[in-house]
Amino acid sequence: MSGSWTTVRTAGGDEGGATAGLRLFCFAHAGGGSAFFHPWRRALGPGVEVRSIVLPGRERRARETPHTRMGPLVDGLVAELAPQLSVPYVLFGHSLGSIVAYETARALLERGSRAPSALLVSGRRGPFVADHRRPVHNLPEDDFLAEMSRLGGTPPELLSKRELLRHFLPPLRADHEINETYRPDPLPGPALTCPVFAFTGAADPLADPHAVAGWREVTSGDFRLRVFPGDHFYLKGAPEDVMAALREALAAVQQASSVLRSPVHTVAT
Repeated sequence: MSGSWTTVRTAGGDEGGATAGLRLFCFAHAGGGSAFFHPWRRALGPGVEVRSIVLPGRERRARETPHTRMGPLVDGLVAELAPQLSVPYVLFGHSLGSIVAYETARALLERGSRAPSALLVSGRRGPFVADHRRPVHNLPEDDFLAEMSRLGGTPPELLSKRELLRHFLPPLRADHEINETYRPDPLPGPALTCPVFAFTGAADPLADPHAVAGWREVTSGDFRLRVFPGDHFYLKGAPEDVMAALREALAAVQQASSVLRSPVHTVAT
């Protein structure tokens, strides 16, 4: 049974336990929620169980105080996800969700939990790539809303309704504060050994392909980068080219997991 941090969706559209061979935990962008990933359940097929992360301060957890720092957020995620790792699993994050997924993977490993089969990151520079943009989380409201409108992830109809914004802005600002105050711990080597698949939009103003390629530093395993047409929200609505790339990546992960579980595994020397 999933806890309050996750919403479970199967290929049939049901919520609840599933028997898929691969579990995909999805972390949304700043201000995003589990609904962003609802179209994925059909696109990825019955072999993948999509578990969307619901952070404090949004959707059914709207009355909870949103986190503003990475450490406490990851602590809560690890406590929730650790009991859900009975099958091979993959972490996917878009934008802010990429670094939350990465830090969650690191924390799970450090605490002795099952290792992820892969990390999939999207729309964010690598953790060790410098960001030279000005912080936006503490801007006056009109300036902050102008920045959100420029990025295109916030519906225009929401930006024009100040009454709705009173509920939406606190978690959105909190997410940007997490992103802008985040500093990865310097490591003597890669933190992960699993493959890392990185995706971005060709016209993304926040994550050009060179910056996204910085994710290769976080793993000693394979690294692959894919660039798609579009901006920061190139994956919105589950476009077929993006879903095909995800299916390909997840199929490779499932195949590798199956080989590792096989009782007869010959390694060439």
